[in-house]
Amino acid sequence: MAEKAPNEVGEPPSVAALSIAETATTEPPKAKEQVIDPWSVEAGTDEQGNTLAFDYEAISKKWATRLIDQALLDRFTALTGHKPHRWLRRGLYFSHRDLDRILDCYEYGKPFFLYTGRGPSSDSMHIGHTIPFEFTKWLQDVFDVPLVIMLTDDEKALFKDSLSFEEVLQFARNNAKDILAMGFDKKKTFIYSDLKYTGGHFLLNAWEFSKLVTFNQVRGAFGFDASTNIGRIFFPSLQCIAAFATSYPEIWGDDPKSDVRSKKTAAIPCLIPCAIDQDPYFRLVRDNCHRMKYPSPKPALLHCKFLTALQGAGGKMSSSNPNSAIFMSDTPKQIQKKINSHAFSGGQETVELHRELGGNPDVDVAYQYLTYFEDDDEKLKVIYDQYKKGELLTGELKKMCISLVQEYVKGYQEARAKITDEVLNEFMTPRKLEWKGNPNPKKKEQKK
Repeated sequence: MAEKAPNEVGEPPSVAALSIAETATTEPPKAKEQVIDPWSVEAGTDEQGNTLAFDYEAISKKWATRLIDQALLDRFTALTGHKPHRWLRRGLYFSHRDLDRILDCYEYGKPFFLYTGRGPSSDSMHIGHTIPFEFTKWLQDVFDVPLVIMLTDDEKALFKDSLSFEEVLQFARNNAKDILAMGFDKKKTFIYSDLKYTGGHFLLNAWEFSKLVTFNQVRGAFGFDASTNIGRIFFPSLQCIAAFATSYPEIWGDDPKSDVRSKKTAAIPCLIPCAIDQDPYFRLVRDNCHRMKYPSPKPALLHCKFLTALQGAGGKMSSSNPNSAIFMSDTPKQIQKKINSHAFSGGQETVELHRELGGNPDVDVAYQYLTYFEDDDEKLKVIYDQYKKGELLTGELKKMCISLVQEYVKGYQEARAKITDEVLNEFMTPRKLEWKGNPNPKKKEQKK
């Protein structure tokens, strides 16, 4: 409900106010395109000013990514022996760059690694933040490969004037514990803070990469201008070169004190699961990685959609709006209240109308959350059909959603309680990782 203007709470409008209201001209709202970049995500609006759902096919076409099709999923299953994750099956991870090339690596037993990250801007993550990490953990289990997790505490201090570097360092440690509660394998996982780890081969890569990229390139990718501080301009180099295997000499058994990076390690490719708004970084690295002294392959990417805000289409969960998100620190009662009070409904105004006309599960937030957290495809289809026919009421659908989300958050909180400072320090220690990869790699046929 819109807030009331001051003269709607009992005070009569003044003559001057009436005069202004009578003579004012209001311009009709204009349609606005969606804006998606690493720091700003805004849905488009129609000519009436109504917020539209994010158009993911449009952004895929604009940025020249490839939509994930059934043939690619079938190949994934054939190679790994694993049914695609429910988020792949349901198109929540919808787009990719060169996933087929990573599958080639897996098929022939060639090394590759996973890379994802988190910008620590608050003490606690919300449920939307967990999506890339749960998915990355699943990929780590399926492929049995090393993983690096970057905590961009430097970025948050550079791009948020209200945050100090000391604050984001503490956020990074707390968020790291949140992330590790997803169940990552310590033997093959390295998580690090940019402000603590950056140096050595990592920084050497960043400086070399920064020498290759012009200001016009980063301005075009991120919208920087003459008033942008120089820290923001340099930061993309750090996030880009995190996709280079040579940035982590310890993982591969290279000498971190050597002045020379390994040409062999440089050839190891990377797969990055991330939200679509992070793609501009990796377009930049894909355009320039071949120009490094020891060229690295273009990083492959898997793009996910945004977990819808409780308020519905066109919004994404935000740490700055508590009512838009389910936080991983929320109690069962808080979760229940948020979903009951704020989750946008696709149901009709009355029970009678709902029974007659049915609901719209495609815009109903409770149903959208079920698509993320209910693993049973058949059960989900039954719920969809019943809601659309009016056999299932909005209150009943929300009850299902509340139960599932409460269970998900509870399991997470139990795991989070076990992540001590000692456990975190072990994950954050640079070291050689252990993995096995494809247990039955295919041998390439020798050319005659």
